[in-house]
Amino acid sequence: MCNLYSVHTTQEAMRRAFEIARDSAGNVPPLPAIFPDQVAPVVRTLNGERELIQMRWGFPPPPKVGTQPVTNVRNVGSPFWRAWLKPRYRCLVPLTSFSEYKDTKPRKIPVWFALSKERPLAAFAGIWRPWTGVRGTKAEPAEGEHLLYSFLTSEPNGVVGPIHPKAMPVILTTPEEYETWLTASTEVALKLQRPLHDDMLEIVAEGARSDQPEGA
Repeated sequence: MCNLYSVHTTQEAMRRAFEIARDSAGNVPPLPAIFPDQVAPVVRTLNGERELIQMRWGFPPPPKVGTQPVTNVRNVGSPFWRAWLKPRYRCLVPLTSFSEYKDTKPRKIPVWFALSKERPLAAFAGIWRPWTGVRGTKAEPAEGEHLLYSFLTSEPNGVVGPIHPKAMPVILTTPEEYETWLTASTEVALKLQRPLHDDMLEIVAEGARSDQPEGA
């Protein structure tokens, strides 16, 4: 379960990589550590154009599943998720690296994965939805209208599996995959719910709760 990732890049780089036509995100600084319930940049399609916008990480959970926001979605066959898998509610979640925790004692150690040590941009295969309620922390509650996002997971590949054997996020890396995820039928789009090839991912850092390219 990926509950920590980084998008340590510029807003202009995101606009170029994801062919953004409309930037509604305001000022987005490099984000070396993004945790659940925080706000981060997301790419969605609005009126036929790709829009960069900020949303809050974590869907409301299905009924009778608790109260914690759902950050990762694996069971796309569930009726709860079916409505949000339509093209209108699919999105790209920019990332430069993501973390899984090595099960060590006395404390678990974050291990960071990226496409390469240079941390090029890629995207999680995400979904989004509007929602009304209270989010944020007890100290800083945010009440009202929210745009929320989550992203899909799959079985892990040979790089992630030794650290986290249960799952890894679904990562898209090409313009063709971005377009398919945002626009194709649900049946076609869900073919992208698969682990990234082992040779396309590597461990780039270990131990810290944030990540950024060397020299950044």
